[in-house]
Amino acid sequence: MAITDLASVVAVETEMPVEDRWTAKTVYQQLEQTCEKFGTKDAVSFQLLGGPNDPNITLSWNETKDRITQAANLFRSLGVGPKDVVAYLLPTTHETAITMMGGMTAGIVAPINPTLQPDQISALLRETGAKVLVTLKAFPKTEVAQLAAQAVAGAPNVTTVVEIDLLAHLTGLKKFIVPLVRPKVETKHHAKVIEFNAALASQPKDKLTFEEDLNDPYCAYFHTGGTTGMPKIAQHKHSGIIFNGMLGNILSLDESSVVICPLPMFHVMAAHVFWSAVLFGGGHIVFPTPAGYRGDGVFDNFWKLVERYKATYMVTVPTAAAALLQRPVNADISSLKGAMCGSSPLPIELFKRFQSVTGVDILEGYGMTEATCLVSGNPADGEKVIGSVGYRFPYTDIKILDCAEDGSILKEMGPDEVGEICVLNAGVNVGETYTDPTKNVGLYAGGTHLRTGDLGRIDGNGYLWITGRAKDLIIRGGHNIDPAMIEEALAGHPDVGFAGAIGQPDAHAGEVPCAFVELVEGATASVDDLLAFCKENVHERAAQPKYLEIMDELPKTAVGKIFKPDLRRSAITRIYNAALADAGVGASVMKVVEDKKRGLVAQLEKSDAAVTDDAVKAVLGAFINQWEWA
Repeated sequence: MAITDLASVVAVETEMPVEDRWTAKTVYQQLEQTCEKFGTKDAVSFQLLGGPNDPNITLSWNETKDRITQAANLFRSLGVGPKDVVAYLLPTTHETAITMMGGMTAGIVAPINPTLQPDQISALLRETGAKVLVTLKAFPKTEVAQLAAQAVAGAPNVTTVVEIDLLAHLTGLKKFIVPLVRPKVETKHHAKVIEFNAALASQPKDKLTFEEDLNDPYCAYFHTGGTTGMPKIAQHKHSGIIFNGMLGNILSLDESSVVICPLPMFHVMAAHVFWSAVLFGGGHIVFPTPAGYRGDGVFDNFWKLVERYKATYMVTVPTAAAALLQRPVNADISSLKGAMCGSSPLPIELFKRFQSVTGVDILEGYGMTEATCLVSGNPADGEKVIGSVGYRFPYTDIKILDCAEDGSILKEMGPDEVGEICVLNAGVNVGETYTDPTKNVGLYAGGTHLRTGDLGRIDGNGYLWITGRAKDLIIRGGHNIDPAMIEEALAGHPDVGFAGAIGQPDAHAGEVPCAFVELVEGATASVDDLLAFCKENVHERAAQPKYLEIMDELPKTAVGKIFKPDLRRSAITRIYNAALADAGVGASVMKVVEDKKRGLVAQLEKSDAAVTDDAVKAVLGAFINQWEWA
């Protein structure tokens, strides 16, 4: 049944209860069922290089199951039990998907972002208690192997490192050159190191060598954000992952679907939405290059890759969609039915330009790691309301609430009233969202609905709109950054009295980190001094401030807390005025006002009476915050 409107969502729910939508007890059982129906069909494709004619590898569902079975058996042979952890620090390849599925079949899998610093990776390895780490063998143009070696040195709980060698994907002269120029990795840990494919080949592929736990245990740990010290680990059950796959199947992804997914497999969007959807429906997923969109040639050749694989859906994020518009549509992309977009807010003008240039609709949705992922989305076959994140998905309850700190409900909001978005579905593990019980305190509205920390409203037609973030996170290109990381680092400088960090508008990344500082009396530190201090003390590169301003006094509330809305108004004014001036558009921000439905809105005034709306849209349309004439 196609999802076209809210009535069709209700019709799906009325048809049968959610527990009757699947019979598999584990993701591996779901894989077995898919192979029974679609075993000879293409399941996953990967190519190391980004050209439309570069060598690739495609596995059928039967071949994929064979390798996942071998991986699960391998991990069990390495001492991984049902409650033990297999971590992976990998770019995206078909081996990453095999590792993920094998890890959650043998025990619990824990993906780790390979753009983190070694001490953060070590912290995540220790926090999850990982016994095995799957990573890359040293390879040119990537430092993943070096990061892994440093991280494992700080995580003595890791007993085995399993290395995937990308050399197997090279052909011709490159295959002979790479061993000669392969980087050397200094190893200071005592973990055993083995080779992935050779180790897999030693394991049976016809069946598991162990009995699975069929009582819906936790099978995946995904870390949230990238904070140092005490990372938050969200835990996911087999049922939540299968639920996400089932939703994808109901919404549009079936055995005829080909999904081109240049997103990382350490993120739930690729792992639990699109991989699970093709797993459930028997479709085909394509991973172009280990670095996805950042891979050499992917942006330049993207439309030709769509044509090569006859992709029916592409997966994107706002930053990638904007970059694709800088390239001509130089291929036959008539197979594309839609572009699925998430991870951060989508500027309205970007949506319109993408549709105009490509003829493809962007289907914007909403999800979060803590809910296993999917919450809402604009329908593939129904009305898409630009700027909203669509209807609630089937079997998902969304409430807009005002909650006390302990989660008790103070008020439920009516249509178009802004409050905290709180959700409940089969992906929400009430009371056990995080592995650390202390982090679950106060996390559930009324004891049932996960408090997302996002502010939003549901309009009279049932569409969900995101208007702000109660959690105050900075979302840079879909990557969550905790502002406390920046603030705590700056607080360590002897000249800093107060520091506030926010996300300032950015036409490419959506937001980038920005810091405002109030110095102690008599201090002499300069902006350059403090930025240099941040480079040394903010250990996540993506979190280092792109702009820092010293103020005589930071805006504060009556109880002395830094009032960040004023900092955001200042950043919007500065960025928008600079963009308008650089483009020679005779307009500037007079003030930034808060609209209950749209969040912070820039009000402009003209310095040139001839300035048109289109001229302003061409400059400010790439930014998230909206504008209007004063």
